[in-house]
Amino acid sequence: MNEEPISALKERIRAARGDIPADLVLKGGKVVNVFSGISEDADVAVHGEFIVGIGAGYRGKEEVRIPTRCCISPGLIDGHIHVESSMLLPSRLAEALLTRGTTTIVSDPHEIANVMGMEGIGVMLRDSEHIPFDVFFMAPSCVPATPLETSGARLDARELEILKKEPRVLGLAEMMNFSAVLAGDDEVLEKLAVFANAPLDGHAPSLRGRDLQAYLCAGIRSDHESVDRAEALEKINRGMMIMIREGSSARNLEELLPLVHDGNSRRFLLVSDDLHPADLLRRGHLDHLLRNCVARGLDPVTAIEMVSLNPAEYFRLRDRGALAPGYRADLAVFENLEDFAIRQVYKNGRLVVDRGSLIGFPSGERAAYFSPPVRISGLGPERFRIRKEGREARVIELIPGQIVTGASRREVNARGDWVVSDPRADVLKIAVVERHKGSGRIGLGLVRGFGLQRGALASSVAHDSHNVIAVGVGDDDICRAVEEIRIMGGGMVVTGDGRTLAKTPLEVGGLMSSRSLGELAAELDELARAAASLHCRIEEPFMVLSFLALPVIPELKLTDRGLVDVNRFEVVPLFV
Repeated sequence: MNEEPISALKERIRAARGDIPADLVLKGGKVVNVFSGISEDADVAVHGEFIVGIGAGYRGKEEVRIPTRCCISPGLIDGHIHVESSMLLPSRLAEALLTRGTTTIVSDPHEIANVMGMEGIGVMLRDSEHIPFDVFFMAPSCVPATPLETSGARLDARELEILKKEPRVLGLAEMMNFSAVLAGDDEVLEKLAVFANAPLDGHAPSLRGRDLQAYLCAGIRSDHESVDRAEALEKINRGMMIMIREGSSARNLEELLPLVHDGNSRRFLLVSDDLHPADLLRRGHLDHLLRNCVARGLDPVTAIEMVSLNPAEYFRLRDRGALAPGYRADLAVFENLEDFAIRQVYKNGRLVVDRGSLIGFPSGERAAYFSPPVRISGLGPERFRIRKEGREARVIELIPGQIVTGASRREVNARGDWVVSDPRADVLKIAVVERHKGSGRIGLGLVRGFGLQRGALASSVAHDSHNVIAVGVGDDDICRAVEEIRIMGGGMVVTGDGRTLAKTPLEVGGLMSSRSLGELAAELDELARAAASLHCRIEEPFMVLSFLALPVIPELKLTDRGLVDVNRFEVVPLFV
């Protein structure tokens, strides 16, 4: 240990004993104690970046009076979030999350990795450096996610060995390919072995019984895909941490929160997973989840524990997650523990948010990052025609509030030999266009639940490989929307009546924007209004659309290689 850390430690010890004034003392208010499960009247003394004392009588070079009604909490930690789903660069997302009391996130960058590989992860690491907010990462385990789609990159165990050396990479991200784990696939097991002594996140929807136990034998210790209580309870009983997810598309809190009680609360995390910009502006982040939990009867200190101490200990971030001597001075001052309105936020002992306003956050233009082109050629409306090859076809059925989908068999609407959308029955064409290799491959199918009466929507955000996905009534509008995506180099588009109604470029990998949350949200509002003008019945249609190409979430999905029966894990014909 060099001289500087020893001298800093000596100073902290002296400040903790009261021999010298602390740098900062927050006086008054109630301190949320996640160790004992209570709120206590106490001051918080901070020296440098760390808490040095909890209690009365501390002197500070700066002393801040906290109203007695206010509560001082550990800074909030989101243990599972995909930054890319916010469509913001990490530094831009940090600006928004700090004002909600979040000071740390653990992100899985597999979205950008599926598009740009190691260079994409490098973008995330570089952009999140030198800001008053901590962005940790889990190394993507599934790039590509499956062999049933075309991605822009491939990461094997050799690349993961490189990522493991990065200090902000904590472990291996969600192992979505649970079938390969159960089959003992060598390539998958090599990836798990690289991070054998680190946190291994799971992704195992509906996995139960002996298959679940075999999955856990690989060292995987968490899951965020439980959608019913029986499944989640079985996973808890077998040793998993359950991440209760309440994001923009998948919302499981109402179903799973009743499982939490005094005896098992340390086995839960509250996470957002995927958070759309509009939801971040309108509802908030983890503060929204805390409000929701307390409104449903959960003790507020227990709720805070699930977004502070629990994720910190699970991810082995031993310097944060609680208000105690020697812990990092990441503090959120709430007006109360009911609506969780933020008064101040301190990061590493420094004030970064005061009454909703950022203090001293680095401003200015973000760096211009390399982004691969959208490689689509030979595009024309005829490429989206579906030949009628039977009476009934398989149809993807949307399920409100979930990223899982249903599957039905319906008689198709046709003109001669060609299938056409049926707006009256709400059965529309859907297409996934490969954009990484320029292969010209297009997967075609049918979906029910969007409600469009005309026009089309298209996006380059389509989990996990992020090919271009489009849904619409007519082939001309679908083709126009995809062509706009190609020209922009990625983004989101609404077309109708032969023209472009609204569009938003996403210049970083076709996934993220360098603009601020407010600027991006204004453009997305325009997109939403344009979609509503087509009679779209979904509040966040682009978020829903983005998950329809995800062939690891049951039951029926579409990729550039065709219609995927996720339960059988194979491409199936459109017609029965």
